[in-house]
This record gives sequence, structure tokens and C-alpha cells, in this order.
Amino acid sequence: MPRAVVMPLLAGWLLIAGLCLPLHAAERADATEPAAGSPDRLALWPAGQVPGEQGPPRVPNVIERSTDPALPDRYIDDVDAPYLVVYRPAHPNGTGLLVIPGGGYQRIVLDKEGTALVPAFAAQGGVTLFVLRYRLPAGRSDRQAALADAQRAMRVIRAGAARWQLDPARIGVMGFSAGGHVAARLSNGFDAPVYPPRDAIDALSARPDVALLIYPVIDMGPHAHTGSRERLLGPHPDAALEAQFSMQTQVRADTPPTFLVHAQDDSVVSVHNSLVYYQALLRAGVSAEMHLFPFGGHGFGVRIPAGSTVAQWPDLALRWIPSRHTEPARHD
Repeated sequence: MPRAVVMPLLAGWLLIAGLCLPLHAAERADATEPAAGSPDRLALWPAGQVPGEQGPPRVPNVIERSTDPALPDRYIDDVDAPYLVVYRPAHPNGTGLLVIPGGGYQRIVLDKEGTALVPAFAAQGGVTLFVLRYRLPAGRSDRQAALADAQRAMRVIRAGAARWQLDPARIGVMGFSAGGHVAARLSNGFDAPVYPPRDAIDALSARPDVALLIYPVIDMGPHAHTGSRERLLGPHPDAALEAQFSMQTQVRADTPPTFLVHAQDDSVVSVHNSLVYYQALLRAGVSAEMHLFPFGGHGFGVRIPAGSTVAQWPDLALRWIPSRHTEPARHD
């Protein structure tokens, strides 16, 4: 029988069978990550075979930024041996989502765009979540490392579909901010040869069946999030490099159906990122749904006042995902 929800310890108050466990926010939060080898932590690569990595991996650095124990806000960096943390619902509906949190290609946020999704998407929606700790170009990895990790993560999830009670044809990706850029790179470059095959898992498809991009970084040109662009491409990228990593230029006919969410008043990642991507999806004939909200700013995740219209997006997403399997066939 599956556990109700596989919940690693959080950096704050975690409710498990009515028991609250405190952790001081000022402490390093390494212990809040599930231990290597535990059933809710999946290593992406065979030990010592992370592509492009030399020497032993560093111990990941996990920091709690919140002073409110009810609202943990951890981030992680120094990830050299990437892994997934699994959140499994009591009643899986057959759908899995690879979740790629943001952090400007400098860090990876773990709660606002990770654990906070569990109540709506796993506990209520029945979706199994796989939250990715990926390598960053701001560390010792190259700019293709995050895409390699995302490809491998999709293949690892598909390889274990039976174990997680998933339909291997209903595994998507959901990315936030710079993690949305990684998710868009996966959507358009799922078959790019960015790492040498390691084992039989790498024979599986890395194409997401659906993509959900929440206030995503898309453009590396005039609408770029400057921090993400500089960390990924360097301080003075040429026009060709900008175009290669501007996801609106990479959309193809087999880019997966895409769901976009953005706030018009986002002053960090301009709403134009979602607009140009939606237009590119339309030109390529890719099914797309976009929800733009006047207010919400950036990085809202699911921690949104109930009276705000942007608070509707998780319900809209949960309605959209299964609709992708029941839409009438297109007759062009």
C-alpha cells in the first residue's frame, strides 16, 4: 500500500500524522533533505558517472531563509550529484510531473516551488511529484548540465513508472522562473545529445507529455532576466548564443502541449517571456493554454492570498492536464 504522501522533513513545522516537528530557521537545513538511498530520494546518475563532473561530489548546501516556521523557504546549491525528491499521493491518478524550481540559475528554491505544491497537486490532485535538484552553471558545471539532468530525470521517472503507479504516457514537466527555462529547454530539446548514454534508461524518451511553465524565463534577448542570462551565457553573449537559448526560437512541431501562467506586474521576469513563447507555440501548431493575471508579481508559487485571481492557477492546471488526453482529434 502506498504511503499517504512521501514527505521528507521540511525546514519548519511539518505535519505528519498530527505531529509537528520544529527546526530553527537560522540553522543550515541539510537534515531536511531525505537521506541518500531513502525511498523518496532518487539519484539520477550511477555513482561516479555524472556527465562532465570530475572528482567526488560536494555536499549540497541547503539554507533556510524563512523566519516563519509555518512557511519554510529553503534553497539548495552546490549540487554535483543531482537527484529527485518524490511526493507520492495516497491515490495516484497515473500522472507524474517532473518539477523544476527556479532560482535564477544561481540556486534552486525547494519549498515555494516544491514542497508547497504537495497539498494541491499530490494530496488533492493525485499527481505524483518529482522535484529536481539540478546542476547550475553558476557552480562548476557547464550550461548544458541542467538540460542533461532534466532529460535524465524524465527517463528515470519513466523507467520507474510501474513502481510509482504512473502511466508512462502521462509524465509531464512543470517549471518555475529559471526552472521554467530548463523545462522549456527540455520541451524543445528532449532529444538533444547533451550527454553520452549511461545505461538502458537512456534508451527511453525524455519528451514530456505536457509542459507547465509558471512565470518562466524564456527569452535571452531584450526581455531576458539578466541574472539568468549572465549565469547561463556569460556577461557578453553574442547574438547566436542568445538565439540558441531563447526558447521561442526553438519551438518545434512536436514540442509538448504547454500551459503558461504569468502575472502582468511581474517586475523580475517580464510577462513578454510568456507572450513570445505562446506566439511561437501557435506558429508551430502546438496546443497551448495561457493564463495572464494583472497582479501577482514574481515567484508567487502557490502561496497566494485566496482572494487573488492568480490563486486559481493550480486548479486550472489540474483541469488542463487530463484534458490533454480527452481533446477531440485535430482535422487539419
